[in-house]
Amino acid sequence: MKVKVIPVLEDNYMYLVIEEHTREAVAVDVAVPKRLLEIVGREGVSLTTVLTTHHHWDHARGNTELARLLPGLVVLGADERICALTRRLAHGEELRFGAIHVRCLLTPGHTSGHMSYFLWEDECLDPPAVFSGDALSVAGCGSCLETTAQQMYHSLVETLGTLPPETKVFCGHEHTLGNLEFAQKVEPCNNHVKAKLSWAKKRDEDDVPTVPSTLGEELLYNPFLRVAEEPVCKFTGKVAPAEVLEVLCRERASFEQAAEPLQPQARALLALQWGLLSMPRPK
Repeated sequence: MKVKVIPVLEDNYMYLVIEEHTREAVAVDVAVPKRLLEIVGREGVSLTTVLTTHHHWDHARGNTELARLLPGLVVLGADERICALTRRLAHGEELRFGAIHVRCLLTPGHTSGHMSYFLWEDECLDPPAVFSGDALSVAGCGSCLETTAQQMYHSLVETLGTLPPETKVFCGHEHTLGNLEFAQKVEPCNNHVKAKLSWAKKRDEDDVPTVPSTLGEELLYNPFLRVAEEPVCKFTGKVAPAEVLEVLCRERASFEQAAEPLQPQARALLALQWGLLSMPRPK
């Protein structure tokens, strides 16, 4: 199993997963289809399936064009709002692409229909991988937009947090530096946070992706997986894990807004650049 990490838009990641014996390929979160097809052609593989983690435009907007360019393409996900969806997946469902197994893990929180994908290969010593979209990121997680903190806690800690520690984590965005800066605010004495932050700064200077991490690493420095740890509880002033998580999400939002406020004009410009908005036609 070969994973191609494809940076797109401002800070998104698409992925191309290749079964190296059959040369079949599966894409995860198609935002820029032409960029994906360039890599498909370069790798000489047959793209048959798209796995979409959630319906947000920066993860699913390319599905429609890709399906037009590749008749017969299968587009899978757990939310009917996903563009060009051909079949809706259920929690715990398993798929197979050659020697690659895929277990579908419903991880609501960022959206109600968010699905993460746990992949492993038969008779292979390489570690498994999870494509976590905006559920779990390096040292962080996505904003809780459509569900309760209790549901998000279950997704992060009980569903994703119990995967094998060697699992590689391929997330949806390059937010690592900011996530670690917030993690340092939550746990200023955590040496794992300090070391990872130093490493991430160097990667940022070199303009190199910080994905993947491993789940075992995330358990050492990701505050959203450490909601039962005493320093994290102390920071939030809460004890119940879901309440700790809820405060963390609120504090993280305030931290991000203070660090880099994005003005409405800048948001509109980014939307135009990404094709979310179109310029009005002159009358």
